[in-house]
Amino acid sequence: MYEMISLSQPTEPLNMNHYATKKSVAESLLDVALLMANASQLKAVLEQGPEFKYYFTVIVLIAASLFFQVLVGALFVHMARKNLNDVANQRKLDIINNVATVLVFLTVIINIFITAFGVQKTGLYPKQ
Repeated sequence: MYEMISLSQPTEPLNMNHYATKKSVAESLLDVALLMANASQLKAVLEQGPEFKYYFTVIVLIAASLFFQVLVGALFVHMARKNLNDVANQRKLDIINNVATVLVFLTVIINIFITAFGVQKTGLYPKQ
């Protein structure tokens, strides 16, 4: 009738290249969500204008966050295009992965500071 498939042992070996690609795609989707949040925050700061107490500080922090996010995205694309099963690529991909992880960590810290400086949407738009 039906065969029982054991969850403890995979039917075929784990393809590390597919695993790394899926991981990169998932991280990239999270990066896109953060990119959209930063764009929204940038819009809110620009709406408030230079009279906002932390205007330049928040602009610099958002710019740094956006820069790191684009850089991490490029690293993820580069990693996804390489074959992890090729031993010659493994050391380089490990280094790139570590760099991307550090940049993601820095981006999170920067976004904590962006939130701490209190970007608020005003709902007001510049008069045209």
